[in-house]
Amino acid sequence: MLERLIQGLNEDLAHEYEAVITYTTFAARVKGPFRPALRAFFLEEAAEELGHAQFLADKIVALGGVPTTQPAAVPQAETPRAMLEAILKAETETLARYAERMRQAEEAGDLGLAAKIHAMIEDETHHKEEVEKLLEGFPQG
Repeated sequence: MLERLIQGLNEDLAHEYEAVITYTTFAARVKGPFRPALRAFFLEEAAEELGHAQFLADKIVALGGVPTTQPAAVPQAETPRAMLEAILKAETETLARYAERMRQAEEAGDLGLAAKIHAMIEDETHHKEEVEKLLEGFPQG
């Protein structure tokens, strides 16, 4: 049970690394009239995802594991809309993973981890909702 939890946390960590890279890259590459707002949004999200990654790495070590150093695949996108759509997909997938991880933490009796993951679910839900709002009426180009 503990080994499965550590593996899951490492999967989550790989995706948090991916999120940091994605947000950082998108902040640099975003163009057009929405650049100032999107760049600020992407950089703010990158910092928050980095905090999640640090928590996960620390927890993996506390549980006796070794944190991964490999990010999940980083999505490529050329337009601001495609960037937001890629982020929405990633946030949706993250929420599903974190719901499973919270269940695993509860089964393992690690209520502190379950509570922290619950807080991370709140963060990711907020990210997802913000991206959904940004996409409403966003130009296709």
